[in-house]
Amino acid sequence: MKTKHLISAFILGAMLGPGVSLAQDPTAAEGERLFRSRCASCHSVNAGENRVGPHLSRLVGRAAGSVEGARYSKALSASGFVWDEEHLQAYLNNPRQAVPGTTMSVSIRDAAQRSAIISYLRNISSETTR
Repeated sequence: MKTKHLISAFILGAMLGPGVSLAQDPTAAEGERLFRSRCASCHSVNAGENRVGPHLSRLVGRAAGSVEGARYSKALSASGFVWDEEHLQAYLNNPRQAVPGTTMSVSIRDAAQRSAIISYLRNISSETTR
């Protein structure tokens, strides 16, 4: 019976497509929880609200080091890439290896946690561009 409900939820989620909210996406919901505990002390998800690090509103698809008024290392400002799944995975896993000279020191070594946080950031990126 449990499997039947899980399959139904999966099919419903697939039919809803990219407009699924955090409440309907368990990975993004877990990502929000992880973001709050691991990232929110330095980063906000509200546009224009920079903290120690830049805000992460509309992060996915944005040029690295491009938030107005945020403090960036020279290395990140000059990196020349756009934040996508691959760059986020590498950066969150080991920021100083991904961008030598970056000032971010916090890393998230657990791949499932990184993926959940990225799912959350992707979800809020798409929500704020609608």
